[in-house]
Amino acid sequence: MPTEIELRCETIEECYEFTLSYAARGLSSDEGSDAGRQLRQHLSGALVAMRDLKACCAAAIGKEQLTPAGRYEAFFAVLARDAESAAAAVDLVLAQPVISSQLIDNLNASIHLRALLTDLFLVTEILALRRQAQTKALAPN
Repeated sequence: MPTEIELRCETIEECYEFTLSYAARGLSSDEGSDAGRQLRQHLSGALVAMRDLKACCAAAIGKEQLTPAGRYEAFFAVLARDAESAAAAVDLVLAQPVISSQLIDNLNASIHLRALLTDLFLVTEILALRRQAQTKALAPN
C-alpha cells in the first residue's frame, strides 16, 4: 500500500507528465479547452500535494521506521524547501488568467520544480527499495 509521501509524489509526477504534453501542444491559451481544464486540475492537485509535505515526511519517519532518522530529517528539510519554492511557482502560474504552452514550458524548466521532482524520485525509490528489502526479509526461505 502506498504511503502518504508516495501518493503525494505520484500526484506531483502525474502533473509534471501532463504539463510536458501540454507544453508540446503549442497552445496560446488554456481558455475554453478540455486540455486547459485538465491542466488547471493537475496544477491545483500538485499544489495541494506540495503543501504540508514537510509534516507528511516527518510523520513517515516514525510510521515507516526510517532510520537513521537524523538523515531523513535533514533530507526532508531540503525537500520541504524545494516543495515550498515549486509551490510558489505553480501558484503563480495558476493565478494567471491565461496559461499558454510556453508558460508551462517555462514552469517545467524551473529549477525549483526540477529540484522537487528529483527529491521525490529519490524518496520514492528509497521507499520502494526499503519495502522490497522488508518483503524479502519476511519471505520464508
